[in-house]
Amino acid sequence: MKLTTKGRYAVMAMADLATFKDNGPISLTDISLRQNISLAYLEQIFIKLKNRNLVKSIRGAKGGYILEISPEEIKISNIISAVDEEVKTLNCKKESKKGCNNKFSKCITHNLWDQLDQHINNFFEKVKLQDLVKKNQTLNK
Repeated sequence: MKLTTKGRYAVMAMADLATFKDNGPISLTDISLRQNISLAYLEQIFIKLKNRNLVKSIRGAKGGYILEISPEEIKISNIISAVDEEVKTLNCKKESKKGCNNKFSKCITHNLWDQLDQHINNFFEKVKLQDLVKKNQTLNK
């Protein structure tokens, strides 16, 4: 399965932001320290999240980032796609005339991996950022 650190870190950072949203703007340094993610990497991720209107930057001494919309409205799939990620278990492109092995037919396990892709993407489509935060808060009590 292909989901790079960019997608995982984006979800982690957004979960952190949602967890501490009542504290006002959150600095990337704070997220970096809490989640053990490189500050430079977070800066790249947050540019993409901001461009997709998931987060908003606040300038000034007490500045940082806040969620642009509520955690109840943000699907995990929104976060992953915002950083140009996609979950893929297939090596071939569905719309390609060539099959998985660069031949004219699909590989013998093509449908299995295609169904797995669909399940994973449907799962990320159903889970909201708020669900993730609530589950984490329950586990840490």
